[in-house]
Amino acid sequence: MPANQQQYQYWNGPGGETWALNQARLDDMLKPLSAAVVKVAAAAPGERVMDIGCGCGDTSIALAMSGAQVEGVDLSKPMLDLARHRAEHRPGLSFTQADASIEPFTSPVQLLFSRFGVMFFDKPIEAFSHLHSGLSEGGRLVFICWQKPSANPWMSLGGKALRPFLPAPAITPDPRAPGPFAFADRDFLEVVLGQAGFSEIVISSLEKELKVADTLDEAILIQGQVGPAARAIAELSGDNLEKALAALRQALEGFMGDDGLWLGSATWLVQAKY
Repeated sequence: MPANQQQYQYWNGPGGETWALNQARLDDMLKPLSAAVVKVAAAAPGERVMDIGCGCGDTSIALAMSGAQVEGVDLSKPMLDLARHRAEHRPGLSFTQADASIEPFTSPVQLLFSRFGVMFFDKPIEAFSHLHSGLSEGGRLVFICWQKPSANPWMSLGGKALRPFLPAPAITPDPRAPGPFAFADRDFLEVVLGQAGFSEIVISSLEKELKVADTLDEAILIQGQVGPAARAIAELSGDNLEKALAALRQALEGFMGDDGLWLGSATWLVQAKY
């Protein structure tokens, strides 16, 4: 099965439904990162913008507030249904269920934008080459993606706590396979964009503390639904699951403060031109 087909099935199944269900919580957690990349993108009034992997529409709405004409593109129907509802009666917004790596452009865009939506391409060079072909001359690319797992304890801490309860993988996972950390290697990312035709590539590190939850119980719930810990928990049952959840709670409780659970994140903020 092609990797992008796997992504389609995941984001139109429990994965997309879970993100839609937790939209408000997740967008609030990611707000410091979203605000930073939207600010750098600086969408201008009248510009045509494609928001790649727009999910539930948070960044599409933010970009359209500048007066830009924004098309949000995503594989996930559950997430797009929510995006359309949230964007109802807002001008300058449309949403398309499609694979941005191959979907034909009806007209060139001035800005290609993404918040954590470009790391899932099966063939990244081909995908970015296609996106480059839809960019107007003088246009720009701005996106944000995750650095390595160990630099993102908000995602990796839970997975690390659960690892002793899971069987070792039969083969070593490919760190560049489609997934959240596919572009963790900065040098690889720069090569991909260069070979796809982009110029003036600037990749800078952006690190923020994220508020994961208000309470420990809420943190356990979120970790059990989203990210590497969620996939691990889905494979466990019975006594193993109970022990794993106890280990997860112990790993997280040391980071709880009076104002909730805050954990670090590290991303690449990427800018490039046609």
